[in-house]
Amino acid sequence: MSLRLRAAGFPVTVYNRTRAKAVAAIAAGATFVESPRAAAEGADIVFSMVADDTASRLMWLGDRGALAGARPGAGLVESSTLTVEWVRELAAAAAARGAELVDAPVTGSKNAAAAGELNFLVGGSAAALARIRPALDAMGRSVTHLGPTGSGALVKLINNFVCGVQLASIAEALAWIEQSGLDRAKALAVLLEGAPGSPIAKLTTARMIAGDFTPNFPLKLMAKDLAYAVKESMARGQPLATASAAYDVFQRAIAAGHGDKDMSAVVELLRRP
Repeated sequence: MSLRLRAAGFPVTVYNRTRAKAVAAIAAGATFVESPRAAAEGADIVFSMVADDTASRLMWLGDRGALAGARPGAGLVESSTLTVEWVRELAAAAAARGAELVDAPVTGSKNAAAAGELNFLVGGSAAALARIRPALDAMGRSVTHLGPTGSGALVKLINNFVCGVQLASIAEALAWIEQSGLDRAKALAVLLEGAPGSPIAKLTTARMIAGDFTPNFPLKLMAKDLAYAVKESMARGQPLATASAAYDVFQRAIAAGHGDKDMSAVVELLRRP
């Protein structure tokens, strides 16, 4: 994302807990600093993209956090996949600093980010979105304004819940096909060229067959997103039975040592020798 901003001519200051992960951004002309606070100081727009609620808290709060360095009126953007509860708490903390938070999680993983083809799911005011829109356009191909603060976070959880359930299902189907003695290619053609052939099913099945689990989206993060979705749905009185079942499959895959692999590695849990 920082590389796309640099390519569009934005001056960029970056912080990462692991400096080695910022090497490409530094090479592209970004300035590296030693804290989120230092990254936010003087910035017109501040973006955060991290793994979960805990990491987001560390980015924004405390003496080293970005809120401590953000100037009043700056555009604050949280693009991580987080709980709605934390997004609203963060928005209140931002308002106390005289700034407005926009939640703008994305669909599209590593390859989409590199190509500038992310899809931003935005929660916040129209005025706040207008202020950050040029930066979003530099990193993505679409921006969907879904409503007030928290709306983007909620739709992202719904999106990833549906993706996680599909992924668990296609992994079980592939394992079943492989164990049955069927011609795998023919059986998969029926599925993937028919109604079940969603984009995520086609993409992840190809990785499962190739046995290439280089992480594009780590399996452990899909498990985290399913857990957040289950928690949010329960709070709203709408339990997600299929999300709970998929979460159990992903948790068992993590326990089996697949958590840091691509999410498609969930199939390895289901395959039998």
